[in-house]
Amino acid sequence: MTDTRLTPLAAALPSTIPFVAPETMEAGRGAPFDARLGANELSFGPSPKATAAMQTALNGIWKYGIPENEPLRSALAARINVAPEAITIGEGIDGLLGILVRLYVGAGDAVVTSDGSYPTFNYHVAGVGGVLHKVPYKGDFEDPEALIAKATEVGAKLVYLSNPNNPMGTVHSADVVQAMIDAVPDGCLMVLDEAYTEFAADSTAPKIDTTNTNVIRFRTFSKAYGLAGARIGYGISDPEIISGFDKIRNHFGVNRIAQAGALAALHDSAYLSVTLEKVDQGRARIAQIARDNSLTPLASSANFVTIDCGRDGDFARALVAALNTRGVFVRMPGAAPMDRCIRVSVGLPAELDILAERLPLALGDIS
Repeated sequence: MTDTRLTPLAAALPSTIPFVAPETMEAGRGAPFDARLGANELSFGPSPKATAAMQTALNGIWKYGIPENEPLRSALAARINVAPEAITIGEGIDGLLGILVRLYVGAGDAVVTSDGSYPTFNYHVAGVGGVLHKVPYKGDFEDPEALIAKATEVGAKLVYLSNPNNPMGTVHSADVVQAMIDAVPDGCLMVLDEAYTEFAADSTAPKIDTTNTNVIRFRTFSKAYGLAGARIGYGISDPEIISGFDKIRNHFGVNRIAQAGALAALHDSAYLSVTLEKVDQGRARIAQIARDNSLTPLASSANFVTIDCGRDGDFARALVAALNTRGVFVRMPGAAPMDRCIRVSVGLPAELDILAERLPLALGDIS
């Protein structure tokens, strides 16, 4: 029964959770997973310096977090060579996307994204009554030209691109992304989700220009820095665009522990380098496991590998279920034709050993 006090918009929205937590799935199956390879988390964990900083910060948890997000904001600004006023920090990219949508999208406003790309953005758009227009992928890549064409056609307020892409792991070059930024139509803002950018070659990220009002870029400490549970990410754009976030953001939304951990992680470049090497090795191992089972891995620029199962979505869903039953947690793209694939996050070597052992068994279960 719907609460009649809800707004008409809220009453019309479905109650849903876009990602069922592996812990919830474990409760349902009555046993923990032996290999947690579905959520694109960093199994290696954060820098020990970040862990130590968070443990120290715990002693001050009775105090609110710093609403200006200093000194982290200034440290990020120095790292990427922009003014602090060009950066906003929030509760992960998801939280920042929610603020962005509230700032720019009203009831009936058009927003453009790719069919099958990161779904949380879509939930935010629906939550404010925006009208979502989706364009298909071109092969296994988001299609920048089609996205711009649709944004121009419908008069979009926002157009979204993730690079590297989730859920496919594919990546466009910096030149391609910059061409999309340059082509954004008047009245529209490009949302460039760079959650996985640390895992990709430098040639895939266009130069940061905070005088360009066509684009806002989002990055996170959840992936390469291993702080997914801390919920901390940041946006980079023209200072006037960034200033809008102060109008409606939760100023105490980022807690002191997350602030301390992110700052320490940012300064531990040696640990990040080791992490990126481990992820690269893990991607190669997953790709080989796929090939050993007559499946086709896609080239990945993220901390996961998307594997083409060579069949349809029903087959891939059956394989995901069979792996889950056998104690291996993986996920898959939700939209056709990408749903012919499964997506496997880089995990610890022991977890990938389990995948190598159980993937052929799971394939046998559904053959």
